[in-house]
Amino acid sequence: VQLQASGGGLVQAGGSLRLSCAASRRTFSNNAMGWFRQAPGKEREFVAAINWNGGSTDYADSVQGRITISRDNTQNTVYLQMNSLKPEDTAVYYCASQRFAYTPPSYYTREYDYWGQGTKVTVSS
Repeated sequence: VQLQASGGGLVQAGGSLRLSCAASRRTFSNNAMGWFRQAPGKEREFVAAINWNGGSTDYADSVQGRITISRDNTQNTVYLQMNSLKPEDTAVYYCASQRFAYTPPSYYTREYDYWGQGTKVTVSS
């Protein structure tokens, strides 16, 4: 299984970015997907997750209302739409696939077994 994250870049505070994560696996549509981020000198933290069919989502409090996770199972892709970006959103963003099929979205990293390579987001003030 390969997960390819893209869409990161440099944006001013208040701007928007859309991250994408393309999966190579045929059974992508059976598993919840998540986005995590890691800022320099900090631990990886949960951002958002979505269940297998998009019917259930979960967000970190710090991004609630500004970030939306979605998925297109016909394209084996999960998205992270980020609006009203803040300098504290600066981090490397990782997508990941949950270990077991048909489970609710989780904010625990231990629930994820495949990880993308990360895409860097820098928000300038």
